Amino acid sequence: MSPAHQYKKLENEIVDSLGKRLRIFWQRLISFFKKVHQKGKQRFTVMFIPHSEKRIFNFQISVFTLIFIIFLLSVLLIGFIGLTTHFTTTNDQFLKMSNSLNASEASLESFKDEIVELRRVVKDFKNRMEGVLTEIGTDGAKNYLEQGVGGDLSSLVSLEDVEFGNLRDLSDLISLRTYLENAVEPLGEIHQVLEAQRELLVDIPTLWPLKGVHGNITNRFGPAKHPFTGGWYLHKGIDIAWGYGVPIVATANGKVQKIDNDPMGLGWYTVIRHNYGFHTRYGHLDRIIVQRGQEVRRGQIIGYMGSSGLSTGPHLHYEVGIGTQVVDPEQFLSIRSPLIKKSVTSGK
Repeated sequence: MSPAHQYKKLENEIVDSLGKRLRIFWQRLISFFKKVHQKGKQRFTVMFIPHSEKRIFNFQISVFTLIFIIFLLSVLLIGFIGLTTHFTTTNDQFLKMSNSLNASEASLESFKDEIVELRRVVKDFKNRMEGVLTEIGTDGAKNYLEQGVGGDLSSLVSLEDVEFGNLRDLSDLISLRTYLENAVEPLGEIHQVLEAQRELLVDIPTLWPLKGVHGNITNRFGPAKHPFTGGWYLHKGIDIAWGYGVPIVATANGKVQKIDNDPMGLGWYTVIRHNYGFHTRYGHLDRIIVQRGQEVRRGQIIGYMGSSGLSTGPHLHYEVGIGTQVVDPEQFLSIRSPLIKKSVTSGK
């Protein structure tokens, strides 16, 4: 037999085999559905028997109908569970949003309260700033904060037509920003003035001469009774009493002009020459640690408190002079020093 006939025979055998198998499968499938149909058509009798003597209630139901009812109840149950879950989730989200909204409303009320307080602070700031600028004599001090207030917002809508004043609050914030922007240049002028004053103050004897302590003024500038002779004389400075060894500092930048000892007067003392014709004298020192001709800076330690010379106890005799005249040191110390306490302790 030729190879072509053999191939054809094999092909026919395979087709026949597949056909038989398909027929067998189809027959079995039909048989299965018939059995299912027969089982599904079977009926069950459901009976409800009451405990009383009433008539028994019964009805018949097929398997298909029972399966359909079970399927329908399952769908309804799953749908109910899904809706319940969705409702619970939605309710939780609503509660969260409600709480967030309440918190936002509370924050908004606090914000409005702060806006009211801010208006008051801005008004006080404006008045004080204009007062400062007027005192230091800068140009354009009057009404400088009103320049550009309101911006474009006030030209777009009428503030009287806005409910609850929300737009007014926003306008106040814009006004505050404008206030602060307009305050930058005047504050720069104030800084320049204060810087110039600071440079001036370091050359004028305004610093308290005791370092780390305040001390007590026991004798002021002017006519006073001498603690030893009892006679009246002109006290040329102030006496500041405290303990031995308190550091004494230069009250302004300057140069040490003199160091001397006057046993019948100021004891160990030093004189410092400052700019603008000022000089200061420090008497009754225990020891002096600067040299004649030495440059000293404001706040630099020049010696320590003692009771040398004619003295009733440890104290500093401090003088301020302009040219050949002495002046009351408290007039200069009050520029930077705190209130001075008066003591009944005496000392020259």
